[in-house]
This record gives sequence, C-alpha cells and structure tokens, in this order.
Amino acid sequence: MRTFRLIGQFMRASFQEEAASRTNFFVNLLHSILNLGTGVLGVVVLFGQIDEVQGWNLASTLALLGVYLIVSALRGLFIGPGLDALAGMDGKIWSGTFDFTILRPLNTQFLVSVHKWRLFAILDLGLGLGVLGAAVARLGVSLSAGQVVAFLLALFAGVLTLYAILLAFAALVFWSPGVLFTWVFDAFFQMARYPVGMYPGWLRLVLTWVIPVGIITTVPAQALSGSLTPGMLFGGLGLAALLVVGASLLFRRGLRRYASASS
Repeated sequence: MRTFRLIGQFMRASFQEEAASRTNFFVNLLHSILNLGTGVLGVVVLFGQIDEVQGWNLASTLALLGVYLIVSALRGLFIGPGLDALAGMDGKIWSGTFDFTILRPLNTQFLVSVHKWRLFAILDLGLGLGVLGAAVARLGVSLSAGQVVAFLLALFAGVLTLYAILLAFAALVFWSPGVLFTWVFDAFFQMARYPVGMYPGWLRLVLTWVIPVGIITTVPAQALSGSLTPGMLFGGLGLAALLVVGASLLFRRGLRRYASASS
C-alpha cells in the first residue's frame, strides 16, 4: 500500500508540473494526432497497393499499429520520463541532483523508474486503444478467451522488454553522463510500427534478437490474429524476464560507479 501511495504522489506532482502551462496540452494533442495520422496513413497507403505482405493484411497490421501506439503511450506515461531524466547536460547524473534519489530509503531503481510521469500520454493510450479496437473489428473474428489472455501476456512481455531496454540504455549514463543513449533505441523502435516479417532478413534478425522490438509489438498482434504459438508466447515472456534481470544488474553496476556531487 505504501508503494501505491508513493506512486500516486509522484503522479500528482507530475501532473501539477505539466498543468502549469496550458500550452503543453495543445502541443501534446497536436503531437498525438500527427503521430496517429502518420501511422494510419502509412499502413493505408501500403495496403492500397497490395493485399498482403508476408502474411500480414490491412487489419492485422492496423492491430500491430494499435499495439505500437499503446506501448509508446505507456513509455511516455511512466517508463521514459524518469529514465530520460538521468541523462544529458541538465540530467540528474551530470548535475548531481541524483544524490537526493540515492539517499532516499527506497530502492533506487524503483524510484528512478516511477518518480516522473507524463499524464498527457493517457491521450495517446486512448488513441492506441481506439486503433486496436477498430483493427479487431475489421479482422471480423470473435476473439476467444485464450486469445485475449495470450494477447495480454504478450503485451506484458512487450512492456517488460521495452522497460529492460530503456533501463539498460539509461544505465550507460553512469559511464557517460552527458549522453542520452536512448536515441539509439528510438531509431529502431520506429520500425516496430510495422511487422518484423516485412523487413530484410538481416534487419529482421537485428529487430528480433539484438534490439527485440519484434517482441514488443509483433508478438502481441499475432496473438490477436491467432497466429501466435505457445512456444513464441512463453519464449517472449522468458526473454523479457531475462532482459529485466540483465538490465537491473547493469543498472546496479552503474550505481557503484556514481560519484556523488558532494564528493
């Protein structure tokens, strides 16, 4: 209960900070609409020329886009803001304000991960759910309870994978405080809005095993279309768990390198 109360306090503080400027709402609204429009337009233009690519049609690709928008919204809501705040010339590591984080009587990784929220991302989450709902309706199938459970588990594995990757990149900041390493991941994550099977073989290998954005979006979408096998589902969950453990170990190692601003 104490953990939930802390998260609630972090959310309220973040909302008060964002609500201080009314312009933020309209800027975020415009960004959300543009992001949705470009994503849907790209899929519609692609399947306006062909009916199917590597087993993916318009409806299933829209479902994948919906998953991408949902995961992106969750990243913007609570995963990205706290981790990104560590890096850069005005980041907590460079400025030394990270001292106040490690001195608190709570797990440092937990605090870094949830202390900062961007509640405007709830709008993106709603848009993503809307696209996903429209895609499921277009699929023209009745989802079974097993498919729904498989989708939720695959989505959970995708969010865990995303968190692990961002945590690992954030941990690198302890070695180079002024560099925002997540920009490397951002370039690959943009590719997650399309099925991994559409890319050339070498790039498909990278997006599956090196920077596994395929697990983040493609696997949940396959659960909705009924093409996801149990082996792929449990393999994704296992890989996500391993990535979280590995990223946590890297973060702890980085913590040992941190030199206090007062030292």
